[in-house]
Amino acid sequence: MNYRFVVKQLGMLFIVLSAILLSIAGWSAIQLAFGEVTEKHPFRAFLIAGSYGMAAGILMWLFTRNTSTRFGRKEALLLVAASWFGGAILSAIPYLIYAHIGEVPGTEHPFREPVNCVFESMSGLTTTGATVLTRIDRMPRSILLWRALTHWLGGLGIVVLFVAVLPSMGVEGKRLFRVEAPGPDPEGVHPHIRETARTLWLIYVGITVLQILALRIAGMDIFNSVCHTFATLATGGFSTHNASLGGFHNNVAIDIIVLVFMVAAGVNFGLYYQLIRGRFKAVYQDSELRLYLTIMFLVTAVITFTIANQPITLTTGETLDPSWFEAARQSALTTVSVQTTTGFCTADFNLWPFAAKALLLMVMFVGGCAGSTGGGIKVIRILIAFKVMVAELERVFRPNVVRPLKVGKTTIAPELRLATLAYVFGLILLFGAGTGMLKLFEPSGTIDMTTAASASVATLCNIGPGLAKVGAVENYAWFSTPSKCVMIVLMALGRLEVFAILVLFSPRFWRSA
Repeated sequence: MNYRFVVKQLGMLFIVLSAILLSIAGWSAIQLAFGEVTEKHPFRAFLIAGSYGMAAGILMWLFTRNTSTRFGRKEALLLVAASWFGGAILSAIPYLIYAHIGEVPGTEHPFREPVNCVFESMSGLTTTGATVLTRIDRMPRSILLWRALTHWLGGLGIVVLFVAVLPSMGVEGKRLFRVEAPGPDPEGVHPHIRETARTLWLIYVGITVLQILALRIAGMDIFNSVCHTFATLATGGFSTHNASLGGFHNNVAIDIIVLVFMVAAGVNFGLYYQLIRGRFKAVYQDSELRLYLTIMFLVTAVITFTIANQPITLTTGETLDPSWFEAARQSALTTVSVQTTTGFCTADFNLWPFAAKALLLMVMFVGGCAGSTGGGIKVIRILIAFKVMVAELERVFRPNVVRPLKVGKTTIAPELRLATLAYVFGLILLFGAGTGMLKLFEPSGTIDMTTAASASVATLCNIGPGLAKVGAVENYAWFSTPSKCVMIVLMALGRLEVFAILVLFSPRFWRSA
């Protein structure tokens, strides 16, 4: 294992993140110069965090700069895991400093606890959107911008950005990209990994600009447009209001724009490259895309019929009169938000009938498409698992038939079938283990099974809001420290698709052979 090379690349990642922290400090200083007195303490927090992070990164790089460039799969796995956990810790430092130097006497800020800071930063970088903040509306703008920016950076992955901007990794970067890239069979859109990463980020940035402009035209100010765009395209869900999207006065135009871009964020970004190349037929015939949209449509339709004849309570506490339009609008926004694992809320779906909540719980597991910023199992895995089940069912009464398993025109190799089933099985096991540990770590009577189960799936599948005590108008601040540590690990496991983290617990992984 070439540990020195891992430390060197991790140091360079720290330098990049610290430079971003310092840029936030600069933006905060500008706000302070224009009379925004609430930016005094955040400015110091970002300046200190960025300076120390930069110093640490430079030292890590200096002490390892002459190391061998040998870089295998083990190093890639270790670097990916170290990048996410190291990045989360560095990203949490501004929160911790701010809470201790800017605390109002007589109040207890959630960020005074280090575990809360790491929970918030891991939630941001993994695009989960679960929060420990209880008074989001009162937070300084630079803190809210940093929360949103952690989403955006985590959207296609800090590590993919790392590959795109650090050419020293060369062709070996493909190993890293294939480990971090979401989905069962990540394939680049370009034969060279650096070009792949750059192409993906150009598409990502282009869609980001489009949504910012659309939200601005719909009536959002530029700050909220940027923050909510970052959270939408990363399928994260951090908002600048306690009421999430509901804080924008039930604005239909904003809801529709966010809905469209959430759907877009859950699509395989490789398909956008196909669109740019004019390969419209390949996009239209994509089996995963068709199933992704079909699931959204069917679940939305069923939930619409379920809630159409009852008042709808918004996240602001306002109640809407029953109507088919509002039922369709709220069910569509909630379904898309949950399936793409974004987590934006306008309605308190915790008050909906059992059937509606059961469907939402189902699509929490489904998630977005492979190669998207969404979490969950991924639609392609659901499709492959279903086809495997059908094939095995046929073998029961026709054992001599050998039929290739295909998704579209692509034959699925036996190795990929096994990997898909292993992933689904592993995710279900982790969901059960997470639920059990949350029940175990919380005092008796403080957490019900619905809360424990939905908190487990909401963090493991990177969704954010769940049901019951972690519902649309709730938060995660009340959990104990051990429970938050469990959910921090679940968020990382979900973002890195389980095995990239679990493999580190295997003794064989650390052996030199």
